[in-house]
Amino acid sequence: MTTPSPLLARPGAVEGGGADADVASHYGDPFREQRLLADGQAVVDLSHRGVVTVAGPDRLSWLNTLSSQLLLGLEPGRSSETLLLTVQGRIEYSIHVVDDGATAWLVTEGGEAAPLAAWLERMKFMLRVEIADVTERWAVLGATRALPELGDDVVVWQDPWPSIGVGGYAYSTVEDGNHPGRERPWFEYLVPREALGDVVDRTGLALAGSLAAEALRIAAWRPRAGSETDEKTIPHELDLMRTAVHLAKGCYKGQETIARVHNLGHPPRRLTFLHLDGSQHTLPQAGSAVLSEGRTVGRVTSVGHHYEMGPIALAVLKRSVDATADLVVQDGEDVYAAGQEVIVAPDAGQVVGRASGFLRSPR
Repeated sequence: MTTPSPLLARPGAVEGGGADADVASHYGDPFREQRLLADGQAVVDLSHRGVVTVAGPDRLSWLNTLSSQLLLGLEPGRSSETLLLTVQGRIEYSIHVVDDGATAWLVTEGGEAAPLAAWLERMKFMLRVEIADVTERWAVLGATRALPELGDDVVVWQDPWPSIGVGGYAYSTVEDGNHPGRERPWFEYLVPREALGDVVDRTGLALAGSLAAEALRIAAWRPRAGSETDEKTIPHELDLMRTAVHLAKGCYKGQETIARVHNLGHPPRRLTFLHLDGSQHTLPQAGSAVLSEGRTVGRVTSVGHHYEMGPIALAVLKRSVDATADLVVQDGEDVYAAGQEVIVAPDAGQVVGRASGFLRSPR
C-alpha cells in the first residue's frame, strides 16, 4: 500500500476516495484542472500507483512466457501493456510495461504491487531475474504530453491506447482515426518519491487532480483495472485485445480462452460509453445498475463530469443488450437517463469464417 501523497499538502488539495485515495481528487477547481490537463498544461499525481521492477538478463523472455503480450525484444524506452490471466482467461493483473535496457518497470493499480511481486517471485524458478516492489521509492506522475524538461534519462510509459498493436485486434465499432482515445495521449513518468514535489515544480505546470484524469480517461473509452474489471472479466469485453494481447505469440496461461472466444465465440459482456442526463446536478455512483425496459442489464463502472460533454460514464453490459436501446442508470432512488455509444460491438468475436463485421486487425 502507498502512503498519502506529499502533494496533498498543496493549497486547495482535497483528498480522493476509493481507488484514488491518498492523492488529491482536485485542488479547488476540477473543471479548470481538466481543461489544463487536456491541453498539456497540467500534470496529475498518480503516486498511489504500484511500481514493481524486474531486473536480470532473462527478464523480458520470462515475462513474455507469463503474459498476454509479446515482450521479446522490447526496445529500451518502448512502452507496452500486458495482462496476467487465469487459466480461464480472466484478467488477474493489468500491467503497464517499459524497459530501460537493464530493468523492466511494471506499473499497476495501487495495492497490487505487493501481490504481483509475490506472484512473480513464485514463478521465477531458476531464471536470472530479480523482482522488487519499489512503490515506496518510486512515484508516478501523469501528463497528456511529453515532458522534455524532466530530462532524457527519466523512465516514462507512453500509453499505446487506442492504437492496434502488432498481433492485436480492435473490437470497437469506430474507425481508428475517429476513436476518442486519439484526443488523449497519455504519459506516466516514474520519479523518485522523495523528489515528487520538486519534479512537479520543475515542470512549471499546474497540478490537476484525479477527477480530471478520470474524466479524460472515460471520454477516451480507456478501461482501468479495478474499475472496468471484476473477477470474471476477459480482455475481449473491454476492447483490450487492441493493446494488451498478441494473438500470434507463444503459449501463456489463459491463451486457450483468448483464442477460443476470439475465433469461435463471443464475449458475454461488452463495454459501452454512456452520456448521462445532467439535469439532476448529481452523478450516480460506480456500481449503479443499468436498466433497459425495467430489467438490469449491466453496471456502471466509472463515472465522471467532462468539461465539454457533461456527465459521462463507462458501463459493462450484457452482450445481448440492443445497441440502440434507451437505458437508465439507477442509484438508489435516483434515476438517470443514459444514451449509449457502443464501444465493443454486440457481435464481437467469432472471427473464423466471418466475411465482414466490426472487428479489425492492424492495417
